[in-house]
Amino acid sequence: MDENTLKLLVKLTQDGHLSSLKEHITLGGPAAVQIACSKHFGRSGDTLLHYAARHGHLDIVEYLIKQVGMDVEAYNSDYKRPLHEAASMSHQACVSYLLREGAKVDSLKKADWTPLMMACTRRNLDVIQELLCHGADPALRNKDGWTSFHIACREGDPLVVQHLLLIAPDVWRTESKTRRTPLHTAAMHGCEEVVRILLERCGYTADSPDSCGVTPFMDAVRNGHISVARLLLEKHQASPTAADVLGAQPLHQVAVTGQEEALRFVVRDLKVDVNQRATKIQLTALHYAAKEGHTSAIKTLLDLGADLHIRDNKGRTALHMAAIGQHADAARALLQLGLRDSGDASGTTARQFARKPDVVRVFESGLHDTS
Repeated sequence: MDENTLKLLVKLTQDGHLSSLKEHITLGGPAAVQIACSKHFGRSGDTLLHYAARHGHLDIVEYLIKQVGMDVEAYNSDYKRPLHEAASMSHQACVSYLLREGAKVDSLKKADWTPLMMACTRRNLDVIQELLCHGADPALRNKDGWTSFHIACREGDPLVVQHLLLIAPDVWRTESKTRRTPLHTAAMHGCEEVVRILLERCGYTADSPDSCGVTPFMDAVRNGHISVARLLLEKHQASPTAADVLGAQPLHQVAVTGQEEALRFVVRDLKVDVNQRATKIQLTALHYAAKEGHTSAIKTLLDLGADLHIRDNKGRTALHMAAIGQHADAARALLQLGLRDSGDASGTTARQFARKPDVVRVFESGLHDTS
């Protein structure tokens, strides 16, 4: 069977043309059947059964298993089985058929993902229920320590999350290898209804930190999910001034991501001091925003009362941080706002950190002043 014919078999499978697929395989005789049965295609190493399951062509899945004799547990280069493919694309009929034909419900692909984990990346409760009814274990962990429940909380479908809690009431008692809980995950992705369910039905400790000291409230607010942040404050007594392992508070983390509405929320609504320093390195929110090059956030912080002249524990101003980050626009804005380039504790000026040509030009433009 030549290369063009093989490519044609793949296309016919993907497009769902069963009669033509049968014809080309049959015409080739036993040798063609053997090749169709065992051939792995491309870098991914997919078989025809993988393609059929991924595209949801149940009739082709049945034909390949029953008549061609393909192994229901055939795996590709990532150790994905056809069940992974059908589950990840929410093809319930294919999932049901593959399970009836003996597919292992908790088979592992690369990185230890199960078909249930793949199914939880989609909002299809029927597929998830089908896998659970066949004994899928929602408590299994992938290589990062994530369970299906983590993944469902990331996707944010309340029905899926509620069903998993119904089937396995303790499934919420899990942390990833970096100690992130499903509550962290839901908060980070702004899944407000899921966060509400987790707070009502699960026993999470308020401000439980991950391995970096990040709390669910920090995750919510630094990603701009203010309604989720409010929910955590009201229903979980989250602290708006908790600190991570570097001493950075939510205010500082919001400055890193440049979420201006969240900056106003933290400072104006929650009454957090805009000049509060991260305890370990004495950086202010203005330092963080400058280092990340968030020019608009710099201006927002100044409108909120940020002190332009505060220095960190190395004697560096926000201008130093903008230069260290190689952010020309941020450096220009700070100079225009009146910040002068004086030396830090070691006498090093911001200009001396400039490496990129556009940053160097900012300091050569006439705005530069070491007075």
